[in-house]
Amino acid sequence: MAGETPLLQADITINAPVAKVWALISDLDNMPKWSPQCRVMKAVGAVKVGTKTVNVNRRGAMFWPTTSTITALDAQKKLSFRVNTNNTEWTYDLEPAGTGTKVTVSRRAEAVKPISSTLINRFMGGVPNFEVELVEGMKTSLGRIKAAAEGARSE
Repeated sequence: MAGETPLLQADITINAPVAKVWALISDLDNMPKWSPQCRVMKAVGAVKVGTKTVNVNRRGAMFWPTTSTITALDAQKKLSFRVNTNNTEWTYDLEPAGTGTKVTVSRRAEAVKPISSTLINRFMGGVPNFEVELVEGMKTSLGRIKAAAEGARSE
């Protein structure tokens, strides 16, 4: 869709082992703790490739439901899900970084449904502004994951 940036991303290095960071990210019930937009993310069944989730997002006074499908799940390395409403793909990549973990979160928007862009343009200030907000949300999410992983460390 015209106006969409195909790839948005942010990364952070967390001073905690990959296994600890993975446990936080792969527990989808935690997503509302990390994301400033997500209010609910519930898996329908065991979390594996193909699992559907039911989600509720919030921006200010606006709430909207979505569903997503887990598209990649590689323990301690990668979690991806496609938001079925708009075809965007969200990915968390983890890799060892010394004694810590580098986490990169990305959103691919290569085949966004026209209705999604229309709604963003009409109700959310336009795609470019919304994308800036999404990247800021990614940074917030990563900061919250970092705080949880580093704050709960046992020496």
